[in-house]
Amino acid sequence: MSWTTYLMYLAVMAGVTYLIRMLPLTVFRKEIKSVFIKSFLHYVPYAVLAAMTIPGVLESTGDIRTAAAGLIAAVIMAWRGHGLLTVAIVACAAVAAAQGLLLLI
Repeated sequence: MSWTTYLMYLAVMAGVTYLIRMLPLTVFRKEIKSVFIKSFLHYVPYAVLAAMTIPGVLESTGDIRTAAAGLIAAVIMAWRGHGLLTVAIVACAAVAAAQGLLLLI
């Protein structure tokens, strides 16, 4: 890839990122009073993060069954309030255990 193409991609990404962050500030100058819109905007970051992360997680091991085992273990541990390191270790252990079980079958 040439430097001009790289710089063009970088400029477009910077512009899009800036627009995404600037538009809400300019469009919504008044305080939002609708409870529905406030609750909708509150959950948007979580929904976007999940939409970006979950497909990558399910494709990470090469077998959707083992990836699902790790994902389920991580969700359960996170739901119970454990820290990030504990959640990651348990998810990795669940994937390893699921892969071991699949080798036995």
